[in-house]
Amino acid sequence: MRSLWPRPLRPGDTVALVACSGPVDPEALETGVAVLESWGLRVRLGSTVHTHHPHLPYLAATDTARARDFCDAWLDPRVAAVLAARGGYGAHRMVDLVDWSALRRATPVLFAGSSDATALHEAVATHVGTPTVLASMPATSLFDPVAAERLRAALFAPEKPRRLPSPAAETLRGGRARGRLVGGNLSVLAAGIGTGESRPAHNGIVVLEDVDEEPYRLDRLLTQLLRSGWFDEAAGLALGSWTGCGPDHVVRAVLWDRLGPLGVPMAWRLDFGHHPGSLAVPLGVAAEFDADTGTLTFPPTS
Repeated sequence: MRSLWPRPLRPGDTVALVACSGPVDPEALETGVAVLESWGLRVRLGSTVHTHHPHLPYLAATDTARARDFCDAWLDPRVAAVLAARGGYGAHRMVDLVDWSALRRATPVLFAGSSDATALHEAVATHVGTPTVLASMPATSLFDPVAAERLRAALFAPEKPRRLPSPAAETLRGGRARGRLVGGNLSVLAAGIGTGESRPAHNGIVVLEDVDEEPYRLDRLLTQLLRSGWFDEAAGLALGSWTGCGPDHVVRAVLWDRLGPLGVPMAWRLDFGHHPGSLAVPLGVAAEFDADTGTLTFPPTS
């Protein structure tokens, strides 16, 4: 992996908003664009943020169109960052249509997104080799002032040393761990097993979250990753929010039953995922995880 971030954003830069997954709500898009412009940025809207797939209502456009939009934004020399407008479903469908060799030859740009964009975080890491940012997306209801400020800080100063505390986190197994940050949305990671972009968590600090998955489904997804060897030699487990996944005590029991036997530092309810004020977590960078306080620090302290 490249050791350097793409250059930080500066006022006057252009950022591109692209629809890699589901259709974008026009009102949420307008609100998100206004926030980005308030940071002194110019916003370039991909053509797919205003369209729908001709036959499949859960997609923003055809796979070819969404892949072309993503590539065009990345390869535009005026664009300093590519941001997923929203999640939903569909990023996995377009990964094989992206010209990754062209993106690898281009000047690196920042990429940010979450949820279904996990598929693109994995693909960028595999094919381009630059760190990315797991964060709330501008055209969503969760892009509140706190989440927006956290994304702004991550984009304007990605290499700045930072501590990401989560006061509401609960320790499941204490201790500290060091490693690269890897992960994202649990169901999207599980769906990627067996593909060329699936990167095991070896020696990494795993960040995981999900939304609206019943406890037995969380169990199945975690079991799939465990049986595939994805968690082998993980250094630590930083587990975020599980909005709409059932009663806390049941979700906690599932996470402990499936992941506790790994025997590594582990905490849950960290402040990232599908909830207001989500942290902006870098992926692919060296970090330290303190499971006793639920804090991520990057780079690791000496």
